[in-house]
Amino acid sequence: MYNSEQIAVAMRIYYHLLQHGELSIDNDRELYKEYTSSEEVVNLVKLYGVESDCSIERYNGVLYIIPNEDNEFIGFSKADLKKRLCRSDANDKDYYLSQFIILTLLSTFYNSSGRSSESRSFIKLGEFINLVSDKLRAAEAYENIETVEKSSGIAISNILEKWNALKGSDISTTSKTTKEGFIKGIIKFLEEQKLFDYIEEDDMLKPTRKLGNFMDWNILNRSNYNNILESFEEIEKELTGGDYE
Repeated sequence: MYNSEQIAVAMRIYYHLLQHGELSIDNDRELYKEYTSSEEVVNLVKLYGVESDCSIERYNGVLYIIPNEDNEFIGFSKADLKKRLCRSDANDKDYYLSQFIILTLLSTFYNSSGRSSESRSFIKLGEFINLVSDKLRAAEAYENIETVEKSSGIAISNILEKWNALKGSDISTTSKTTKEGFIKGIIKFLEEQKLFDYIEEDDMLKPTRKLGNFMDWNILNRSNYNNILESFEEIEKELTGGDYE
């Protein structure tokens, strides 16, 4: 049984998470201490999360609310993301290009097997644009690309076609008809989610502590890491036509 004070505290904590996406000792010391000092409050907050189709996780001294994959009320639907990340007349090719860019960002910063998965602290925007081009061209050049596309459900050739249709630019721009502008739109969205910081004067992109916590403790935990390795092994088999070693 829970008393009225515990229920009220748990509701204040959950409402804070809905407002800000996280709760730490830095942004609300008293509320954070009330969470960490009461098992009953912890159980209530987690229960509110379950009933809202979310999980409540604490990593490195920060409490996060994480919507489940199909939670379109607290999270984002495909239509929402397409509207936020792409042009107003966007189609699925634009959407999948945006997802490829986000995955490229993650793999660029998080591919270390050390204590932390973070392998670098920043990247220049121009360097990242070139990296996206290189990865798409390399993917299209795979000998068994059609087999990989069929098995993965990802049409690399369509993504590359959409990327090449975006203009290059010699000046700084936010127009989503350009490669730079398209990526800047994605970066702006990721900044709003407190996952990346873009330092405009240095043209530099940096991951946040929040993203580092997610990658180390949630996305790339040992169980998920093994699943990712298995997926890469399956792709490697498709590409080589033989056993993965």
